[in-house]
Amino acid sequence: MTTPSAVLIERQGPIGVITINRPEVMNALNVPTLLLLEEALGELEGDDGVRVIVVTGAGEKAFVAGGDIADLDSRRGLAHYREFAEVIHRCFRRFEVCEKPTIAAVNGWALGGGVELLLSLDIRIVAETARFGLPEITLGLFPGAGGSQRILRQMSPCRAREIVFTGDHFKAPEALGWGLVNRVVPAAELMATTLEMAGKIAAKSPLTLRLLKRTLRDGADMPLANALAYEQAMIGLVLDSEDAHEGCRAFLEKRPAAFTGR
Repeated sequence: MTTPSAVLIERQGPIGVITINRPEVMNALNVPTLLLLEEALGELEGDDGVRVIVVTGAGEKAFVAGGDIADLDSRRGLAHYREFAEVIHRCFRRFEVCEKPTIAAVNGWALGGGVELLLSLDIRIVAETARFGLPEITLGLFPGAGGSQRILRQMSPCRAREIVFTGDHFKAPEALGWGLVNRVVPAAELMATTLEMAGKIAAKSPLTLRLLKRTLRDGADMPLANALAYEQAMIGLVLDSEDAHEGCRAFLEKRPAAFTGR
């Protein structure tokens, strides 16, 4: 009997879908799964036919319910730093700097590493049944896969501190109200809503999206004056593209633009 892969890849036209496929352990992350996740991202990044990447979890219970606690308990600091931590940091950073837009379709529990993966993705659409939390503090740990840093940069610092200090779980409407996610939808509509948004983004110029994402990401770490100068340079690059002029002509001619990525 063939063992199913822990990470699945599907292409739906210009949309690539990565599914973390370990429903028997609520899609928990271990080193082999993270390496497969990184490999799947690399494959879709390198496919010029894919313009948007969606990440979800298998089954109805969990997006990603965190890491393997028994594995963490078996390690000491240096081994953890060299092995699991090195891999998960690299993997999540790869998603964060991926030049194609990424969308999370959160189908259930997102705990610990699940929230940390979520924080590395551009857009988050969640089922109304989804639940969230960074419960590491209850184990005598703290979010160590980028979560302690990314959450402070993406929502109110006082709310972020409450989440990581208490380890409490919270529901989808709270995540929406706190600005952690973009949209809450009925569970039955999650993938349809996600793919609809992915399709809308995929219809845009892939070159412009790549430069826009780079501008947003890099500019966020700069003082405003530097970020504005960076933006000015990047929009100049965009105006050297065929897509920018195709978009302008299409508007003037009252027709849909046909973007090619050039």
